[in-house]
Amino acid sequence: MAGGPPFSLGVETHEGLAALTRAIRAEEDGKQLRRELARNMREALKPAAGEAKSSIMAMPSSGLMPTAPALRSAVARKIRPEVKLGGRWSGARVKAFKTKNVRGFPNAPKRLNRSGGWRHPVYGNREIWVQQHGKVDWFDDAFKGREGSYRAAVEAAMENMARRIADRAQ
Repeated sequence: MAGGPPFSLGVETHEGLAALTRAIRAEEDGKQLRRELARNMREALKPAAGEAKSSIMAMPSSGLMPTAPALRSAVARKIRPEVKLGGRWSGARVKAFKTKNVRGFPNAPKRLNRSGGWRHPVYGNREIWVQQHGKVDWFDDAFKGREGSYRAAVEAAMENMARRIADRAQ
């Protein structure tokens, strides 16, 4: 190749991320570069995860017995940035993972965010069911108006890695 990088520096698209990942694999220390890119992309999304955590913690709670596990804090612990480089899906996102062992409510993050809420029996009595609603769109509203800054931070991490690889090639 005559003087240019082996891939496009415009990595803001999925194709650009795929090209960057291929270029990293071709490098001698590719595994280390890939880990560093993933770490930098996660760091760029940590403020977004913090916003989502504070949003769920701001949800009102009437509380249950003091012995029951706290739902809001369990959901907040399961919110974290996720980065995948390669495979069926490549990219970076903030994700609320399932809460497996909290009150028998594995889909708590998803159900708390839905306008329809969820149905459950009253204190385990299978004859009396109620419809309960959470704080609608707590996850989606946490990023409202700041999506562009989080996207720009992730793209900046990708561009920095692309520049480093391009500088090596020259």
